Amino acid sequence: MANSLFEEKLYSGEFLVTTEVGPPKGADISEMVHHIDLLKDKVDAINITDHQSSVMRFPSLGGCLLVKERGGEPILQVTCRDRNRLALQADLLLAYSRGINNVLCLTGDSVDVGDHKEAKPVFDSDSVQLLKIIRTMESGTDIGGNELKGTPKFCIGASVHPEADFIEPQLIKFDKKVAAGAQFFQTQGIFDLRSLRRFMQYASQFDVKILAGIIVLASAGMARYMNNNVPGIIVPQATIDELASAEKDKRLQKGIEIAVGLIKTIKEENLCHGVHIMAVGNERIVPDILEAAQLAGVRH
Repeated sequence: MANSLFEEKLYSGEFLVTTEVGPPKGADISEMVHHIDLLKDKVDAINITDHQSSVMRFPSLGGCLLVKERGGEPILQVTCRDRNRLALQADLLLAYSRGINNVLCLTGDSVDVGDHKEAKPVFDSDSVQLLKIIRTMESGTDIGGNELKGTPKFCIGASVHPEADFIEPQLIKFDKKVAAGAQFFQTQGIFDLRSLRRFMQYASQFDVKILAGIIVLASAGMARYMNNNVPGIIVPQATIDELASAEKDKRLQKGIEIAVGLIKTIKEENLCHGVHIMAVGNERIVPDILEAAQLAGVRH
């Protein structure tokens, strides 16, 4: 029996659409609430990022509580960079107690790429171990073997990077995550569908759902910045050139066109089970992308 609406849809055979909302750097949550209200009925679930790129922000858990309060379906992102095993388990219990049942397990970017380079990284666990922690808690004990009063149940996912220069290490990590209990994967940004096809030839042997990550690029400068500063992102030169050739006031529109083209092809060719749209600060354009990709409509 599914423990969340998202898990139910995961096994429904529908083409899934998730997106993410970046929390604010500060206590003013008005824009985040606006984006949640804009998207909650148009997608199957909303991820709230967890100090993405090691930049300190309002917490994922707080954002997921807002998604829940506003009537949406949240996916809690949990990185191992900032918490030891006690804090990870405590946060998961809090999330479950408030009806947050979907979790994306991430190791987390190095603090070196963020805005608090003096911070001490924890990495008491990694994403594979976090998946195992959750499955252990679901069996009725904490990872110290102590009985839990009330057992949580989650729908858990992880990330994978099909466009990595060397795919074999990614496939080994993918295997470990599947074995540890991952039910779904949201990939890093996909720009070359040949890499997705190659990955899906391997991944299709497993009973897991793959959502292709679609990053909406607002300019060639943004693409270059991501290549240089965001771990796991590889924007091809051809895509950068395409963005650079557009008139300045039409570059975001060009980025939208590129994203829509990828989504349409993925859906038409049935390459994977859905898409995860990352608009990176431009959440307001996600409804336009869904409309152009013929994925618009109430999804709850």
